Amino acid sequence: MNNSQKEYLESIHQPEKFWKKQAESFLWQKTYKKILEGKFEKGTSRWFTGAKLNITENCLDRHLISKSNAIAIFWEPNDPKEKSISFTYGELYKEVCRMANVLKKYNVKKGDCICIYLPMIPQAVISMLACARIGAIHNVVFVGFSAQSLADRINDSDCKILITSDIGYRGKKKIIIKKNVDEALKLCPKVEKVLIFNSDSNFYSPLEKEILLKNELEQASPINIPEIVKSEDPLFVLYTSGSTGKPKGIIHSVGGYMVYAGYTFKKVFGYKEKEIFWCTADFGWITGHTYGVYGPLLEGATIVLYEGVPTYPTPSRYWQIIEKFKVNIFYTAPTVIRYLESFGLSYIKNFKLKSLRLLGSVGEPLNVEAWNWYHKNVGKNKCNIVDTWWQTETGGILISPQENFKSAPGSVGLNMPGIDIAILDNNGKEIKDSKNFGSLCIKKPWPGMSVGILNEKNKFFKTYFSKFKGYYVTGDITKRDKKGNYYIFGRMDDVINVSGHRLGCAEIESAINFHPDVVESSVVACPDLIKGSSIYSFVVMRNERSDIDVFKKELFELVKKTIGNIVQLEKIQIVKNLPKTRSGKIVRRILRKLVSGDSYKDEDLTTLIDLNVIDEIKKGLCI
Repeated sequence: MNNSQKEYLESIHQPEKFWKKQAESFLWQKTYKKILEGKFEKGTSRWFTGAKLNITENCLDRHLISKSNAIAIFWEPNDPKEKSISFTYGELYKEVCRMANVLKKYNVKKGDCICIYLPMIPQAVISMLACARIGAIHNVVFVGFSAQSLADRINDSDCKILITSDIGYRGKKKIIIKKNVDEALKLCPKVEKVLIFNSDSNFYSPLEKEILLKNELEQASPINIPEIVKSEDPLFVLYTSGSTGKPKGIIHSVGGYMVYAGYTFKKVFGYKEKEIFWCTADFGWITGHTYGVYGPLLEGATIVLYEGVPTYPTPSRYWQIIEKFKVNIFYTAPTVIRYLESFGLSYIKNFKLKSLRLLGSVGEPLNVEAWNWYHKNVGKNKCNIVDTWWQTETGGILISPQENFKSAPGSVGLNMPGIDIAILDNNGKEIKDSKNFGSLCIKKPWPGMSVGILNEKNKFFKTYFSKFKGYYVTGDITKRDKKGNYYIFGRMDDVINVSGHRLGCAEIESAINFHPDVVESSVVACPDLIKGSSIYSFVVMRNERSDIDVFKKELFELVKKTIGNIVQLEKIQIVKNLPKTRSGKIVRRILRKLVSGDSYKDEDLTTLIDLNVIDEIKKGLCI
C-alpha cells in the first residue's frame, strides 16, 4: 500500500483526524473546539467550530518573513503592447491593507456584504482580500453580466457597497463598465457608496455616491489589523451562472473553505516552491475564487492574471503568455481548449512551452479528442493532465487525477481524500459495477462544502439532500471503471429517454466531438410520437464541407460505433455557434425549448455571450 492509498483510507475511516492534520498547517488565532459538528444528511455540517482566524493572515501575513520579495501576482494586460505589472507578497499585503482601510472609512463592518464588479485586474484580488481582511462578505459578480443581473445579485445579497471600475477590455472591445453600473444602481436603492478604480483619464467627475479610489488608496495606511472571525462565519457568497434557472447565492464559510482550498491546490497540482501557476478562470466563478486566488495564495504561490481573451490579438496569445512568464501549471476550460484547437496548429506549432509541467481542465467533461490535442500540442506529450470535477457548491475539487497517477483520456480520475462517493440508481440503490452509470452522490461531509443558500433557509437541504436520504446529490451522472476512474456524463436533467433507454447527452456529444471535422456539439431530446424522444444534434464544424450529407452519415456511424446501435442521431443541424453562458457552459435548456417548439422568452438570457446565436439556430431548425 503506497502513501496515497494510506492517506485516502485514513481520510475515509478517520476523517476528523485526517482534516485536523491538514488544518495544522494554517494559522489560527483560536484553536477549534470540534473538528466537525452538525448533521450531514440535513446539510448542516460545520467545520472547525469554535476556531477564530482571518484567512488573509494565511494568504499574506504568514508569508511576509520568507516571501516578502517573492512575486505573488504577474498581471498581463489585454493589449500586449502595454507593460505587465507584478506584485510581490509584500506589495500585495500593503495594497490589501490600504483597500481594507478605505472600506472601513466608508463604514464597512464585519458581516456586511460587498459587491465586486471588476474585470481581471489585480484590484479584483486586492478587493476580495480586503473584504476578508475586515470580516466583510464579498459577492463577486462577473463583469460580463448585464445591469439587471448585477442588480439582482446586489439586492439579493443586500450589498451596501459596490466596488467597480470605469472601463475594461476584452480583445478589441473597450467595455464601459460604468454604464452597466449606472443602470443597475437605479434598481439598488440600498447601495450607499460606489468605489471606482478608474483608468480612463476622460472619465467624468464622480456622482454623489461615487468615490474614485486612486486618491483614497494613496492616502490610506498600508497597515491594517485583521478582523478575527469565527471559522463558521461566511467568507463569500457566489451566485451560480443561471444555466439551470434562477441563480442561487451559494455561501462558503471561512475555516472549512480555507483548509479545503489550500489542501486541494497542493494535492491536485503538486505545487512546488517558485513554480508559476495560471488559472484562466474569471474571478466571477468559483474556479477563479478557489484556484485563481485563495488556494494559490494560501500556499505562497506565484499566480498569473490576464485581462483579455485567448484570441487577441491572435490565437497564439495564451502560448505567448505561458512562454513570457514561464508558466509551470496551466489550468483552463474544455471550451477554451476546443476553441483554440479549431484554429489549427499554425498558432501553436512554433511555441516550445518547455516550462509547462502540468495541464489542468475544469468546467465540463473534457472529451477524448480535445484531451489528446491538449496533451500532444500544449503538453508536448510530456505533461500529465488533471481533468478535474467539482462544483460551486463543493468549494474545491472532489475528483481528479492525482500525484504519480497517469490520467486516462476522458476520465476525471479518482475521488480526492475525504470524498466518499456512491453511484446510485433511480431507486437510491448503490451501483458498484463498472458497466452502469447513475447519480453521483457523496456519503460524507468535507470541509469545502457550502453551508447554505442565501435567503433560502430550506432550499439547500431540498436541493442537495432530499432526493436520496443521507447523501449529497450532485445532480451529475457518472460511472466508474474497474480501476476506480470516474467518467462524467453531464447533468441528471441532461438525459434523453429514447424508447425507455436513458442516454447521457455528454456521452453522445463526446462521441460526436471525436470526429476530426467537429469543434463541439450539443444534443437534446426532441419530442417523438413513437419513441417518446429522439436525438437532435447541433454541431459546430471545424471546416466547411460541400458533402454535408456524407458528413452527417459519418457522424451517425461514429456515434453508433462508439456507444451502440441504440443511439441514432435522428436530426443533425450544422450551426456556427452554440448558446453559451459567459463561463462557457452550453445552455441546453434553450436548445430543448427550440426543438420542442416551446417559448424560451421566460428564460434568463442575461448570462449568454451572444443572444443572436438563438435566432440563427431557430432559422435553421429541421423539425
